Amino acid sequence: MKKLIETIVEPLVDHPEDIVVTEREEESKIVFHLQVNENDVGKVIGKNGRIAKSIRTVVYAAGMKSNNKKIFLDIM
Repeated sequence: MKKLIETIVEPLVDHPEDIVVTEREEESKIVFHLQVNENDVGKVIGKNGRIAKSIRTVVYAAGMKSNNKKIFLDIM
């Protein structure tokens, strides 16, 4: 899942080397934290959060097939 997130975000940002995806697994959910360069945050979130919502939709759909835990994506 980390690789999927990196693959989606990499073309959106100017500093792909600063992309960091960390994972925290709990009983009923898996939380992924996405960190990008501070200059790229707006590009990842998009106007009115549209790009962030689209990224989350893809990640959630991919996560539904792999396990029974809920997937969350936090953009920092």
